[in-house]
Amino acid sequence: MSGTDNEQARKTAEGLVHSSGFGNEHSTEAVPGALPHGRNSPQRAPLGLYAEQLSGSAFTEPRHSNQRSWLYRIRPSAAHPPFTRIDNGHLRSAPFTETVPDPNRLRWDPLPEPAPGTDFLAGLWTLGGNGDVTQRAGMAVHLYAANASMTDRVFSDADGELLIVPQRGGLLLRTEFGLLRAEPGHVALIPRGVRFRVELLDAEARGYVCENYGRPFVLPDLGPIGANGLANARDFLAPVAAFEDVEGPVQVINKFCGNLWSATYGHSPLDVVAWHGNLTPYVYDLRRFNVIGTISYDHPDPSIFTVLTSPSDTPGLAGVDFVVFAPRWLVGEDTFRPPYFHRNVMSEYMGLIEGAYDAKTAGKGGFVPGGGSLHNMMSAHGPDRDTFDKASAAELRPQKVDDGLAFMFETRWPVTATEQARTAGHLQKGYDEVWQGLERHWGSGA
Repeated sequence: MSGTDNEQARKTAEGLVHSSGFGNEHSTEAVPGALPHGRNSPQRAPLGLYAEQLSGSAFTEPRHSNQRSWLYRIRPSAAHPPFTRIDNGHLRSAPFTETVPDPNRLRWDPLPEPAPGTDFLAGLWTLGGNGDVTQRAGMAVHLYAANASMTDRVFSDADGELLIVPQRGGLLLRTEFGLLRAEPGHVALIPRGVRFRVELLDAEARGYVCENYGRPFVLPDLGPIGANGLANARDFLAPVAAFEDVEGPVQVINKFCGNLWSATYGHSPLDVVAWHGNLTPYVYDLRRFNVIGTISYDHPDPSIFTVLTSPSDTPGLAGVDFVVFAPRWLVGEDTFRPPYFHRNVMSEYMGLIEGAYDAKTAGKGGFVPGGGSLHNMMSAHGPDRDTFDKASAAELRPQKVDDGLAFMFETRWPVTATEQARTAGHLQKGYDEVWQGLERHWGSGA
């Protein structure tokens, strides 16, 4: 991808406007008069457009969980040729049966450099996951490394929604609903089945993706916290209508039941001139997260850092949570301030966007930006030896933690690593050694 293309994409991204609010009923038109009034599907839609509903939930789900948007487009989505199977590349889906679930703690360095001309879709690499895409249950962890924009092709995922976490390099997301800009420190969500194209704002881009097969992400309930805190609904930004009126071949790639399928359209499917509804892509700046923490003693459970949650059939038990460890103050008295040693019924994949994480040693061979760790259910983990020694002896003054941005995909089921992840050259060897040397103090008077 040329520098000129990057500059053009960044210029487009810098001029974007948005509609704000999580789960809001948005209404937007790129051309005045494109939205019908008083009804969703008039006998003749305005301006010669086609009315089409996109449903993210069953028609009969309760109002509070019902997701749908009405799209007014140049051509209906039904106007396309047959799809044919194409190679899946490094993309994998549940059920993950190549390997067995592993109780060992695993950690990876960043992905190797991609080959020239690798776009977002070609650069997707599956680490692992759980559940079954055909049952709409579970999740997958992917990483991406790209150095080219998607050109003359778009992608949609019928298997789940995609939570994109950029780590290096900005993205311009051209979707059916309009345009979004996602930089490192942001997250972007593409709903199930929504078509989109990714253009790079910089020479390269890297990051993480949580593919959520289950119920769509929602904001967690606040309970005793009250009415405010954590991620504020008004900070989630949806696109305004923007469309492509492009005649000519466009490759449309659809991920369906774990496989990639392709069809060549004679026009761009990103041709929605107007839309309204509550099913929409969005972007969120993680630095706007309102951290709630202890102001007396003890380290709070990591659930207090939940940005988004995909509920399950058991109250309080998520199919997958997205958790961020954002800048915050540590003031706990007589408290071991880093995350404590623990074993958990949930399984945790952790990634690092920038800086260092306060429970792990940074630098070569450690927990580094672009890398990640997997601690499956009941696998014992916590601060490494160096972190434990320093935190145990530290003078407990108020401390601002603002030199890193880490996150976690936490899920109710074990994450089975793919064969490519288990045999990858960037899988760190000897990860268990970071906990060696934690000495016995019992009986020493310590």
